[in-house]
Amino acid sequence: MTRAVDNDDLAPDWYLDVRLKLRHMQLLAALDDHRNLHRAANSLGISQPAASKLLGDLEQRLRLKLFERHSRGLEPNWYGEIMVRHARTMLSSLKQTGDELNALKAGNAGTVAVGTVMDPTVTLLTQALEETRLDLPGLKVSVDVDVSQALIPRLLNGELDLALCRIPAGFNAGDFVFEEIGEEAICIVCRHDHPLTASNSPDLAAMMRYPWVLQPSGSLMRQRFDYLLTYHGLTPPLQIVDTPDILVSLALVSATDTLTVTTQEVADLLCDRGRFRLLPTREALSVQPYGLVTRRETRLSPGAAALSTRLRDVIRRQSWRRPAR
Repeated sequence: MTRAVDNDDLAPDWYLDVRLKLRHMQLLAALDDHRNLHRAANSLGISQPAASKLLGDLEQRLRLKLFERHSRGLEPNWYGEIMVRHARTMLSSLKQTGDELNALKAGNAGTVAVGTVMDPTVTLLTQALEETRLDLPGLKVSVDVDVSQALIPRLLNGELDLALCRIPAGFNAGDFVFEEIGEEAICIVCRHDHPLTASNSPDLAAMMRYPWVLQPSGSLMRQRFDYLLTYHGLTPPLQIVDTPDILVSLALVSATDTLTVTTQEVADLLCDRGRFRLLPTREALSVQPYGLVTRRETRLSPGAAALSTRLRDVIRRQSWRRPAR
């Protein structure tokens, strides 16, 4: 049984008392995926009675019920959610360990997985990647571009080594190390011969009469757009296409009267002035600062540490600063 300390709390080395096994971690993840004991057991190649015994033994040793049993299957309770989350982190870490070992055996310099919001990908990350490649030519790097709300859970789960993003509301900032880089300036984009380009200063109300393609609700850029409308007392456009993909957005903008918002860095890179125009606004538009985010209690791999060092070097040299308000 688990050795107890004050108030029957789990001891610091509780996992030794519980005799926690890799099979427990795999079962917890499978139960969360399938929410059914039979299907979870099948996915692990064990019998349902064996899976039931494995879960029962873990709950008995923890002296905690982890899943609620229903006629339709199993549902993790709060204790179960904690166990599942950390089980996934450990399994992901073990997978990354294998990837790094295989990379080193193959003569590479290890692996690093990076998540980023769009703006830093354009200049900051690309330059840091190039400089890291010169130092570690065998380093295998994967880069995922997404919104902060999607990147931070993946960082927590160990799927990403580091991220260039923000820490959204609802996450414990104490779980991370956040090194601020700066704000993202944003702009409104239309096709080069859009009717609004006839005016030197089109107002926002006129823009709302046209269709828009925007990042999904909940993303910071979408929140900034929604706030802008609320601040000016404007009704949102009737036609909105939601997509996080900037290429889909620009394809719609190029072929129709659709408008979109994107970062200034992305506009400078992708919006050829022969096809697109940036509509002037009466106020500077930006979203809140982003930064280099890592997990506080996790030691970076050599490749991730090298890339993060290069990122800091690029930030320092280019004097990335938050724009004056």
